[in-house]
Amino acid sequence: MGRISKKRKEALAKIDANKAYSLTDACNLVKEVSNAKFDASVDVAVRLGVDPRKANQMVRGTVALPHGTGKDMKVLVLCTPDKEEEAKAAGADYVGLDEYIDKIKGGWTDIDVIVTMPAVMGKVGALGRILGPRGLMPNPKTGTVTMEVGKAVSEVKAGKIDFKVDKYGIVHSAVGKVSFEGNMLRENAHELIQTLIKMKPSAAKGTYIKSVYISSTMSPGIQIDTKSLIA
Repeated sequence: MGRISKKRKEALAKIDANKAYSLTDACNLVKEVSNAKFDASVDVAVRLGVDPRKANQMVRGTVALPHGTGKDMKVLVLCTPDKEEEAKAAGADYVGLDEYIDKIKGGWTDIDVIVTMPAVMGKVGALGRILGPRGLMPNPKTGTVTMEVGKAVSEVKAGKIDFKVDKYGIVHSAVGKVSFEGNMLRENAHELIQTLIKMKPSAAKGTYIKSVYISSTMSPGIQIDTKSLIA
């Protein structure tokens, strides 16, 4: 235990809790203080000035991270037979319909994203109790219920992720891995934040981007100066 806490102390000592860092400095610092034995995920938490209980202040959408998340996203496509080739050609990991619906009913959820098409949403909708809590339910708003299944798969594989404000008004999103270069993390985080700024609900009053923190799986949060983000 002693050894870990010593490392943690050293990491904490590098972060000034009272300081808000520029996005560039914060991305470099999160790499420096992450001393996990594995390639930890780097996450951004953005606190928004919205009331997510009100439908007109719900912030939800997708963003294409320029450098991807660093994670190989496993994609299941639930489609009719005529769309199977298109899905496979785009790099889907699993393609089919009834057999996968049965597998999911049996508790299988070893996937990151499900893409489907309007014609089979009735069947997929019946899996809501299993898929909903895991954030796997396809949704037309995030482009995962579409006739263009191949395009949707390609976008996910290239780094398109979806986000949704939680009940506390915070959007959490992965923006890469500790092994990414600092500027790659910065460009990914910048893309996410600019997307959120564009999506500001007209009903939201007061300060919209309240705070932004970046952290890795094993590091404390590093505060980012919000003024440096409003481009």
